[in-house]
Order: sequence, then structure tokens, then C-alpha cells
Amino acid sequence: MSENNSFKMGLRDGIPIFLGYLSVSFAFGIFAVGSGLTIIEALLISMTNLTSAGQLAGVPIICSGGSFIELAAAQLIINLRYSLMSVSLSQKLGKSVRLIDRFLISFGNTDEIFAVSVSKRGTLGRKYFYGLILMPYIGWSGGTLLGAVAGNTLPEIVISALGIAIYGMFIAILVPAAKKHRATALCIITAALLGCAFKYIPGLNSISAGFVIIICAVPISLIFAAFAPISAEENDEKEAQENG
Repeated sequence: MSENNSFKMGLRDGIPIFLGYLSVSFAFGIFAVGSGLTIIEALLISMTNLTSAGQLAGVPIICSGGSFIELAAAQLIINLRYSLMSVSLSQKLGKSVRLIDRFLISFGNTDEIFAVSVSKRGTLGRKYFYGLILMPYIGWSGGTLLGAVAGNTLPEIVISALGIAIYGMFIAILVPAAKKHRATALCIITAALLGCAFKYIPGLNSISAGFVIIICAVPISLIFAAFAPISAEENDEKEAQENG
């Protein structure tokens, strides 16, 4: 099967992702400046990272004066899935993709870009990948800039209302997975309750945000993975039922 190496087709396939990123990053921009970052700092974070969960977790650590080790550990845990996605995506790379291209493509390998790439038939060339990544990158950075500027100019009541969008994004991610598997729902609830404990219980609430993320994510995930694993067959059966 021939290699798909059309920059124009990559741009076209990236437009829906661009639109989605624009709204989410707008909320991130408001969140970042509301947490104490400047417009430039918020923009630089989005221009050098393409990870909504990682950026949202990193901002409180940065603004609270957390350590580099704390920040690095939190980002490693949150973004570890990208390494697995990159291994899978490497099977789709065509002959035109050079070593330097692999590094650049890995920078833009988000969940949505990965999903679009693996859904295409045949191998994909570097021009296609650059086109596919360009539009989402502009949407993510541009939306952050617009949100950061709005966060410094709009009335406080409007900023508070728009800030809810970032939590809505996480709800939209978690609810479908929780509805699909009971173990996933219990894992989410347990982690949320543990997070509340670190927020409100004296002594525990003195632990910094970065380590709270690590404690809530890693042990709970390992416990449920060990005692309530979701088999591949169960996952396939659930997806088949949903698809009719």
C-alpha cells in the first residue's frame, strides 16, 4: 500500500482537532493566569507542551513553588501513556520519515492526533504528519493566548464561569469510561475521595499538590489493576454492545 504523504490532507484532518483544542486551551489560559502566571508564561507552557492534563497538573505545582522533582514525577506519571502511543504510532511511519522527523512528530503525538493517525490506511509520510500536527498546535497555543488575555480583561464573574469549562472537560473524559466499567468508576471515586482527604484533613492538607497527584494516581491505579483488572475480552464486548 502506498504512503500517504499529503500535507494538505494532514491539514484537513487536523481541523476538527484544532477546533476542540481551541476551546479547551482557552479554558487553560484563563486557569493559568488565574493561578498567578503571566500571559507570556501561560503561552510558553502551551507552545512547549501539548498535554492538557499535564499542564493543568503542572500549573498548581509551579505557582505553589513546588520542586523540580515533584513537577517531573507528576508529569512522568500523567504523560507515561504517550510513550506507549508513540511505539504504536511508529508502525505507521512511512519511508519519508527521517530521524529528526520522528522527534518532531513525537512532540505533537497527542491522544487525538494518535487516534486520527492510526485510523488511516497504510503508512503516513512526514508531510502528512506535519500538516496534521500544525492545526492542533495553532489551536492549542492560540486558544491559550486568547484565554490568558481574556483572564486579564474580563470581569471576575465571567472568568469564574468560563473556568468551569476545564472541569467539564475532565468530566467528559471520565464519565464514559466510568459507565463502561464498574471497576473504573470505583477507581475514580476512590481517587477522588483520597484527594478530598488531602484537601480537608489537617496534616494531610500540608502536602504539596504535585505529590498529592502522585499519591492519588499511582497507588489507587495499581490496586485496582491488581484486584479488579479489565480483560481485553470484556473491553471488546463492551465496545461491541455500544456500537450496536
